[in-house]
Amino acid sequence: MPLVSVKELLAKAEEGKYAVGAFNVNNMEIVQAILAAAEAEKAPVIMQASQGAIKYAGIEYIYALANLAASKSTVPMALHLDHGTSFDQCMQCIRYGFTSVMIDGSKLPLEENIALTNKVIEVARATGVSVEAELGKIGGTEDDIHVDEKDAFFTDPEEARYFVEKTGVDALAIAIGTAHGQYKGVPQLDFPRLEKIVGMVKAPIVLHGSSGVPDEAIQEAIRLGVRKVNIDTNIREAFTGACRQVLENNAKEIDPRKVLAPAREAATQIIREKIRVFGSSGRA
Repeated sequence: MPLVSVKELLAKAEEGKYAVGAFNVNNMEIVQAILAAAEAEKAPVIMQASQGAIKYAGIEYIYALANLAASKSTVPMALHLDHGTSFDQCMQCIRYGFTSVMIDGSKLPLEENIALTNKVIEVARATGVSVEAELGKIGGTEDDIHVDEKDAFFTDPEEARYFVEKTGVDALAIAIGTAHGQYKGVPQLDFPRLEKIVGMVKAPIVLHGSSGVPDEAIQEAIRLGVRKVNIDTNIREAFTGACRQVLENNAKEIDPRKVLAPAREAATQIIREKIRVFGSSGRA
């Protein structure tokens, strides 16, 4: 089936009280892993590309691979720009066929973040593309975006309400204690803050930096209202771990297919596990 919008997927997630997994893509094998996992679990999924992935693979390849996966799929799939930091980048992704974009103006003052988000929304709405924004800074590093722990701050519920009222954004990423990359310890999520935000905001809530967060914490966040959960680091760990294992067992191996096929399977399995945690298995 053709690529669908994230807005459509999250509306159904809200009805069913589950979350849709948003899995970062970097190459063909990971796209194939997302497709295989989604089909096996009969689950809707979001394939998302960061600035680093677009720089590495090229936007033409990212779109072509994702569009091909969707065309072969019997479950709904979306293609989303993860952490777009400029209007031009969002426009480029819309032109190439992405069905959703994230404009991350979280480092800007509130009113500037609102203005930038509305500028993207004005174009996106005319083309049927959904828009995610971010309020509050999520710590850690993702590609070219780095937020020091001392600079990370949690999302203010009242600001979240005001932001969504002024933008009508289709999804809002918030900071409640998660971080990008690998955690040094066990993250502690601020569930009372999340519950308050969900009660005040009329937009689906997105949880970034979810790799490494205990399953029970993710499920509690979903119970409280999170409808999109981003996973990248766990896929990287599974993928590269499988590659290392192959090469450790056979240091003379030179066939990329024999290295990457186990990596693809490892990625498929971790994505399937996450889909079950999110409650989206069987929801297609």
